[in-house]
Amino acid sequence: MSDYAQELRRHARIAILRFVEDAPRYTTNVSMLATLLPRVGIQYTRDQITTEAHWLKEQGLIEVTETGDFIVLVGTNRGIEIAQGIAVHPEIKRPRPEV
Repeated sequence: MSDYAQELRRHARIAILRFVEDAPRYTTNVSMLATLLPRVGIQYTRDQITTEAHWLKEQGLIEVTETGDFIVLVGTNRGIEIAQGIAVHPEIKRPRPEV
């Protein structure tokens, strides 16, 4: 994997967590993320978003529920802390401080 692809993956992961943090009840879905990620310059397919969602779940940062093709993401306490920059993970880009 190229350096660009690795860095893009780190950025996508923090973007997903930040969108989850911003969502009501810390809950969103892959379809919504497919609409939102391009707004921050991340052109990921639904399959790529689903892959990252499952990776984030393996890390204990979100919960994932699948109903057919519909995939729902719910933030965990640790995932929200990473989105806020309170906690860190080496494979997720740390957000810049909001001034």
